[in-house]
Amino acid sequence: MEKLVFKAITADDEKKVFIDEVQDAFQKAYVREFGKYDKLVLPVEDIEESFEAKGSEAYIVEIDGERVGGVIIVIDEITRCNSLHLLYVKPGLQNAGNGFKIWQSIEELHPETKIWETHTPYYDKRNIHFYVNRCGFKIVEFFNPRHKDPHQTKDTAGNIPLENNYFFRFEKEMK
Repeated sequence: MEKLVFKAITADDEKKVFIDEVQDAFQKAYVREFGKYDKLVLPVEDIEESFEAKGSEAYIVEIDGERVGGVIIVIDEITRCNSLHLLYVKPGLQNAGNGFKIWQSIEELHPETKIWETHTPYYDKRNIHFYVNRCGFKIVEFFNPRHKDPHQTKDTAGNIPLENNYFFRFEKEMK
């Protein structure tokens, strides 16, 4: 039986590994859709914002001692409306159910949650399938140039070009 472990990120070297791996996973997803791109679609500053958010919990995820990915979640103990900021599975370990195992463990880690929220870019069909069809989220909002994300303070999301800067917001109501 597989043993999945969440290891809290407490040291700078663990944080650097997380940043490198999540950037690699997001970059490869973007390149898969649009081709070679010289800028990082997920800049360090955006990742740091998630690390620094009030209620943030950051983890490296291992299965049977092998690092398979990581997550940053933000927990609101008062409203119990929590956010999944980042979830990645390392390239080469995707399409094997690892993301779903990670998500199930997140739900088990915070059974008090009323609603989970997350976002993903419109072009990432694999993520949309994952959140809607595998994890049970519902698409509740579509951010675009005519309906901007009120939390996004810049004209772009990371370094994603404006013409590709469309995002879905998902929610999952817990029972």
